Amino acid sequence: MSSTHLQRVRVLYKTILRLHRGLPEALQPLGNQYVRDEFRRHKTCGEPEAKLFMHEWTDYAIQLANQLGLKGKPKTIDTLGNDIDTAKLGDFRDEQVVQLYELLLATKGLNEEEQVTQNEKNEK
Repeated sequence: MSSTHLQRVRVLYKTILRLHRGLPEALQPLGNQYVRDEFRRHKTCGEPEAKLFMHEWTDYAIQLANQLGLKGKPKTIDTLGNDIDTAKLGDFRDEQVVQLYELLLATKGLNEEEQVTQNEKNEK
């Protein structure tokens, strides 16, 4: 891989971590760890997989920047992300499906944890 490719990977990685600063506090560590793991996992992937990886993560960064409203005033966040196209799910490897499911469980756990914290605050 060329040094320019490595530079693009680093810039994308750092950009995503910076964007995660705009996420709700409870989601930041989960998002950051997921990004670290994914970039580490794909460190030695082949060129076709690297192109797809960079494309998907670039789309993620653009989408997150748009949803967080980082160009101007921050927007109120109702929901983050988009639903996954069911056609794309067929392209996932088994380990990716498992990973996605674990991510779903982790975010639901965070949402429940946030809800409990919010309820405790409201009771005071």
